[in-house]
Amino acid sequence: MSFKCGICSKGPVAGFSYSHSNRATKRIFRPNLQRQKVVISGRTRTVYVCTDCIKSGRAVRPAR
Repeated sequence: MSFKCGICSKGPVAGFSYSHSNRATKRIFRPNLQRQKVVISGRTRTVYVCTDCIKSGRAVRPAR
């Protein structure tokens, strides 16, 4: 599975997870990607799209 959005290219970001004692361990924040059919440059393609693009309307669904 691709870990990048097909529209905005949002990808995973590295950071730290902090415990109650404030001890840091490395972790990865992955975007919430959904598989959708989207119109890109006049063609309908199935790509992974982040939920921010879906909610904002940047992911244009094909007409039925």
